[in-house]
Amino acid sequence: MATTDYLADPEDLAVWLGVPASDLKLQQALGAASSRFRGAVRHHVSFVEADTTVLDGNGQESLLLPAAPVTAVTSVKLDGTVLAENTDYAWSANGFLRRLGECWPDRLRCVEIVWSHGYTQIPQDIDEVVIDQARAQYTVRPGLTSMTVGGQSVAFGAQASIGVTDQWRSVVQKYRLADGDAP
Repeated sequence: MATTDYLADPEDLAVWLGVPASDLKLQQALGAASSRFRGAVRHHVSFVEADTTVLDGNGQESLLLPAAPVTAVTSVKLDGTVLAENTDYAWSANGFLRRLGECWPDRLRCVEIVWSHGYTQIPQDIDEVVIDQARAQYTVRPGLTSMTVGGQSVAFGAQASIGVTDQWRSVVQKYRLADGDAP
């Protein structure tokens, strides 16, 4: 993962951990937390400009694009034919690509779009849960719930044993794409 593609600022995590932002373990933890969040919400989250995506038609009026928010749709082709915005299709920031006057064909790989999506400024609630997850990954040893060294004992919280907090679950739910195949 590129260091510029974290979902939180390494400097903010460095303050919490008391280490420099250049610390490799910090960067690894932040990269892992960012990847984990992206996997949980099923899209990149960060801004992507002029992304080319090929979609399957579904025989319905609307397709759900595989990321949100949608900031621009530059072109849409159906079986290689360029469609006109507001005549042949319309789109929403929530990620819907609607065919106007008819339905998308029920064929695989028949729709090609060039579009921009994601956040140029990562929302604060995403930043917070990614920092929390990175802090846990940085400080907690996997599978360890308590540790005694000499005369000192440390017990780790629920996040260490279950992997995520209620806040994490809530933010993932808020930003997760609703593509119908969630368990």
